[in-house]
Amino acid sequence: MFGATSPNAIHVPVELHAPIGGVPISLRTMDMDDADEWNDVRWRNTEWLRPWAAGDPMHGSGLTFEQWVRRQRNDEAHGGGVVFLIEYRKRMVGQISLGAINYGAMRSGVVGYWVSQDYAGHGIAPMALAMLADWAIGSPDGPQLHRLEIAILPENQRSLAVVRKVGARDEGERANYMYVDGNWRTHRTFSLLAEDMGDGFESRLISRHAEWETRIL
Repeated sequence: MFGATSPNAIHVPVELHAPIGGVPISLRTMDMDDADEWNDVRWRNTEWLRPWAAGDPMHGSGLTFEQWVRRQRNDEAHGGGVVFLIEYRKRMVGQISLGAINYGAMRSGVVGYWVSQDYAGHGIAPMALAMLADWAIGSPDGPQLHRLEIAILPENQRSLAVVRKVGARDEGERANYMYVDGNWRTHRTFSLLAEDMGDGFESRLISRHAEWETRIL
């Protein structure tokens, strides 16, 4: 259906679950049964996400949901990327993706994420990012990358807080890095490296949250 499977094919888990002590979310790939719920969540958040949503400067034709899901399966089969739904208490609340994967000497990928406005500020995005990083970098069943990059508009304070909570490296600004909301926009870039994993990004996030709660009690 998608041609010969690549040696870099991503063996996507059925579901990833947050560890005990973390925000109780799960990550899973989507299929055609998710069309109605995804469309409802995404379009209810159109205005909330518009200032941060990347676009195509060439204004290519859009994809139907079915075409998008087929592209996801193709990307997984050829090692190009993977898209996970974020679920919280069995409700779809957002999305996190790993794309633009390079193998060989770089072994890197680019991460993007969004969370519904209804669930913003509940620690969901940091947990999702930590889970993705532990799987993509540290799991023998993942793509075993060395570096994940996250590019954020400097004024997007919520997203900046996410990468800081997970302990990403701040690598500074890149001029006119990505096409967002009709313009080429400068972004700040952050990275998560294999050398930074320690006992895992999830464990670090949970420990930092526990320390913060102790300070405010």
